[in-house]
Amino acid sequence: MSTKTYTAEQVSQHNTRDDLWIIYNEKVYDVTQYLDEHPGGEEVILDCAGQDATDAFDDIGHSEDAHQNLKALYIGDLIGGVPKKTKSASAGGNSTDANSNLFLALALVVAILGYFLLRK
Repeated sequence: MSTKTYTAEQVSQHNTRDDLWIIYNEKVYDVTQYLDEHPGGEEVILDCAGQDATDAFDDIGHSEDAHQNLKALYIGDLIGGVPKKTKSASAGGNSTDANSNLFLALALVVAILGYFLLRK
């Protein structure tokens, strides 16, 4: 069986509470079912919905258990890479807020993974 592949654009379309995918290290994960179980709260993951959550996840310093939980949510690989983020003049270019949101999202993913590992 071959690995499914997705573009960043395809992943970006899965950005709601009922259909939520994230990218972590060029891999795509469907974290929809994990939202309610994430120890850090669902808001953290929702902030990364349909986006690359690699930095946010890594900034939290998730445990090995969290990484194992994430593996269970894997659905395929990212192709074409993640688009570079550009600062928008209308957004004020505040990268601190963006980093905070990413951090929260990653914390949520880690907490979710931890929950699944501890359930066993």
